[in-house]
Amino acid sequence: MIETEQLAYPISDSEFLKLKTLLYEVSGIALSDHKKSMVVSRLSRRLRILEMSSFAAYLDYIDKTSGESGEKDELVQMLDLLSTNKTDFFREQHHFDFLSERILKDRRASQPIRIWSAACSSGEEPYSIAMTVYDAFSSQQRPDILSPSCKILASDLSTRVLDQAASGIYKMEGVRNLELPQLKRHFLKGSGVQEGCVKVKKHLSTLVSFKRINLMDDCFPIKTPLDVIFCRNVMIYFDRPTQECLIGKFHHVLKPGGVLFIGHSESLNWIQHQFKMLEPTIYQKEID
Repeated sequence: MIETEQLAYPISDSEFLKLKTLLYEVSGIALSDHKKSMVVSRLSRRLRILEMSSFAAYLDYIDKTSGESGEKDELVQMLDLLSTNKTDFFREQHHFDFLSERILKDRRASQPIRIWSAACSSGEEPYSIAMTVYDAFSSQQRPDILSPSCKILASDLSTRVLDQAASGIYKMEGVRNLELPQLKRHFLKGSGVQEGCVKVKKHLSTLVSFKRINLMDDCFPIKTPLDVIFCRNVMIYFDRPTQECLIGKFHHVLKPGGVLFIGHSESLNWIQHQFKMLEPTIYQKEID
């Protein structure tokens, strides 16, 4: 306990306010004051790595390095440490049932489908989407699923979790909720140094591409209109104006008839938007 206390750096109210403001401006995440200890805990280790003695020095370093080295600048490192990444395979199962039964079921073999997992964390969500899509097409004996007609974009703010997601490697306890046939169909069992781990098979990894995208960017790097967006359990960290802005950008990049999935603890009831609610947490861009 003494050692842990010595490792934490003190932070003044003004320094915490500056960090909160910076995090909000860059990522849209609105930190409450009771998150102060979490910020200190997560960033203190970074200060030790950089051999800095105070948060004042760290904030000055962020100001000096931001934008100097693209996606590797210190601001990105800070965002990696302060963003929350918690997910599971097939979290909120009804969304995947809806995807399979209402969106994919009657889709023509030649019809492309574009899906965006907009806060993919360590990859469980986009690979769950890939499993759903693959199984839906395979059940209809449609091998075209491996063609370029199906693309899943997986993005996150954190480069750290994106690297983990792109590896496709998970500990066995991370796939404990998958049924055995499903596990055998989509994962390889690790051996040697990978004992106790599994890796997604190639038929899934070829469907998913990973990219760092900040949801606060003015424009998303989306060239082709999307059929589906998953953005779940992210807006709970945003204030209402930020939520409204983000939903408007999602509406812009979806096709008419495209579907947006949000988290079970989220709602669009209190913001202005142009979506039609199909079910709680499932919204559709209306067809012109």
